[in-house]
Amino acid sequence: EVELVESGGGLVQPGGSLRLSCAASGFTFVNYAMNWVRQAPGKGLEWVSAINRNGLVTTYVERMKGRFTISRDNAKNTLYLQVNGLKSEDTAVYYCAKSRSFLLYDGMDYWGRGTLVTVSS
Repeated sequence: EVELVESGGGLVQPGGSLRLSCAASGFTFVNYAMNWVRQAPGKGLEWVSAINRNGLVTTYVERMKGRFTISRDNAKNTLYLQVNGLKSEDTAVYYCAKSRSFLLYDGMDYWGRGTLVTVSS
C-alpha cells in the first residue's frame, strides 16, 4: 500500500532552517506530482507547495516564495522541502501528500503522518 513517511522536523530558532524529507513507497513515485501541506496549531490545513514528476516545475503559496524550496529525488523515492528564514508563524505539522495524477492541481489522495516544525526562541 501507499506509504509516506515525513522526517526532519524539530525545534528551531527564528531565522533558522530545516530540510524536511518524505520517503515514499507503494506506488510509482516518478509518475506523480507531490505536495507539502501544513497545519498550524488550532488552524486548518494549508497547502504549501507542489512539484511535478521530473522536479523541473514547482509552485508555492506566493508569500513563501524565496524561503521555501521543494525538490525531489526520484532515484530515492524521496520528496524534500527546504525551509529557510523560519518565522514563528511557520510552526506547524508538515505533511507530504501524493497527487492523484501527474497534474499539480489534481487534488491529493494519500498523506503521511506529518513532521512537527516548531519555531521558537
